Amino acid sequence: MDGVKRILRKLSPEAKKSEDGRDMFSNRIQFVLCAMGGAVGLGNLLRFPSVVYNNYGLQFFIPYLIALFFVALPLLVLEISLGTVYRGGPVLAWHSVNKRAKGLGLSVVFNGYVVVTYYVPLLAWIMKYFRRSFQSPLPWKGQDLATYFTNEIVSNLDPASVGSFNPDGSVASYTDWVGTAVLGETAGWAIFTWFVTWLCVFRGVGMTGRVIYVTMGLPLVLIIVLIGRGTSLPNAGAGIKLYFGTWRTSALESPQIWQAAFGQIFFSIGVGFGYFTSWASYCSRHSNAVQDALIIGLSNSAIEVIAAFSVFGVIGYLGIDPSDGETFSTFVTGFITYPEALAQMPGAPFWAVLFFFTLFLLGLTSAFSLLEVMTTLIMDTDWGRKVPRWAVCTTVAVASALISLIYCTEFGLQALDAVDTYVNDVALFFVVWCECLAATSLYRCRDVVHQVGWGGYLTYTLGFVIAQVLGIRIAYVSSPGVGAGVGFAFFFLSAALGVCMCRTPGLPAPRFFGNNSFLSRFWWVAFYPGNQLTRDMNVVIGVGKNWNIPWFWAPIMKYISGPILAIVLSFAYPKFIETHMFDPIFIYGFSIVHLVYPTIILAALIPSWFNWIIPSEKIALGSKPVVPMETIDNTNEITRAASEEQSYGYDGDQAVETKKL
Repeated sequence: MDGVKRILRKLSPEAKKSEDGRDMFSNRIQFVLCAMGGAVGLGNLLRFPSVVYNNYGLQFFIPYLIALFFVALPLLVLEISLGTVYRGGPVLAWHSVNKRAKGLGLSVVFNGYVVVTYYVPLLAWIMKYFRRSFQSPLPWKGQDLATYFTNEIVSNLDPASVGSFNPDGSVASYTDWVGTAVLGETAGWAIFTWFVTWLCVFRGVGMTGRVIYVTMGLPLVLIIVLIGRGTSLPNAGAGIKLYFGTWRTSALESPQIWQAAFGQIFFSIGVGFGYFTSWASYCSRHSNAVQDALIIGLSNSAIEVIAAFSVFGVIGYLGIDPSDGETFSTFVTGFITYPEALAQMPGAPFWAVLFFFTLFLLGLTSAFSLLEVMTTLIMDTDWGRKVPRWAVCTTVAVASALISLIYCTEFGLQALDAVDTYVNDVALFFVVWCECLAATSLYRCRDVVHQVGWGGYLTYTLGFVIAQVLGIRIAYVSSPGVGAGVGFAFFFLSAALGVCMCRTPGLPAPRFFGNNSFLSRFWWVAFYPGNQLTRDMNVVIGVGKNWNIPWFWAPIMKYISGPILAIVLSFAYPKFIETHMFDPIFIYGFSIVHLVYPTIILAALIPSWFNWIIPSEKIALGSKPVVPMETIDNTNEITRAASEEQSYGYDGDQAVETKKL
């Protein structure tokens, strides 16, 4: 028995402990792989080539790279840095930014948890294909793949009637879904997947850090094999030419390609789901967070760009061309197009087993990363610490498995599609937009008020928010040009009014902003919170040879990333009104994701109501001391360094005397 226990401890070791007693990854590679495992999933192998195919041509990479560097990477740096500095999951991290932002952290957890409850049933469909791949010939050979997927894999029943609109746009009738039974095989594979997911995380990062070498490393090897197979197929060159050998300048004039590129990079990276912050909380306190974020983000893009050669080889092999008007989606690529090509290949069962096993492993890393978000939330609380981790993880996994049975029914595909559509289009974009705003406007805002007063700060900040809402609204009722004009005009007017309402700060702004009273006021309301968050986090993560967060990070996130996210968020509402308002399942999906709105608002208005999910010794972190221009680390110690003064342009006589609270 002792020998068995030793073997089990070897296979599932306890996690290392950091100085503050928190579990910690054994090394940096484990964290990077776990974070990449959350990002690199089905979207890399299936969604990315689908989006590129629908917008075929090398010109797609222009908006794609802009989205990567101006939206995805700044937010990735934010989420990883917060987890590293504040040593907690999304709720604790955002509470530490400001006590009124803990609802934002809860909403991040909500996003990740909702996704994992339908993500696992999706993996169950993959496993149904996987089981059938051991037959020769493949059972779907010679069949219509769309019909096979609907009848044999998903096994959903068509609605008895489809809803419709009245001429005035109101709902005339609602779609009637009659199939409600739970599908045995789908539920069985879902429960199996939940068990495997639980095995990967129930012991903490000590075990997960070892599992990730297999669940992340093996799929990368298998992707290389699939690329070799895809690109060696007859006529594969025609598909690859669509991918990397075509240039269409006119495509850049269409908003479709820009929306598709920004949507893809955003969904692919995976910010807003909480696993980056959760995994980063198990790193060393002085980890090189900025470098890690760049490694993860760029590696994620490299993997999906390279892996797409496999799919485009299959596209060329099947003779499919986007000029025919056929569009692709994740489901079409993974469950219809690729299986059709597999059935026609020599050695079809081998390649089918390899393909679906690769998909399962890619999905598994994302699944246990998403499950970890909820587990970390509970383990961070005072009451969660009293329970063993395995018990918390088991409870969360069992409850999640029961919820996921909704998607294992005869209407499961529609339910998955509804929730997936609006958790991504509404909840995710709104939450991450709030992350940009909270990090660059709410952090240490009392310092701003101390210097310039509430009137100027609120006028500028609210004007900035209203300008985005107003501009987008007018763009829909008039034109994008008019909307942009009104939005910018309102912002400039509110900014000017806010600056006029500010009193002259006692501490002038740095560099040329400090040479003029009005410029100094403007700097305090426009740039101080984000600039101070940058400096405060660099105290922890910028030590030694670690990379510092650059000075331009916060302005990009506030004035570029945020407005872009607001625009993309606005696309979801016309879609619901025009196409889904008569479908009860889509009404459910659209409604449930809006829980993030009251959560964020209520926690901002009454933050003390949510203190029960914050460790008692860290509640004070939500209220930063009023010490303008002083750096504060997460132990509430005020620090000052000459190197920081030189880097950020502060003069010694501008600072309040350094002291320890």
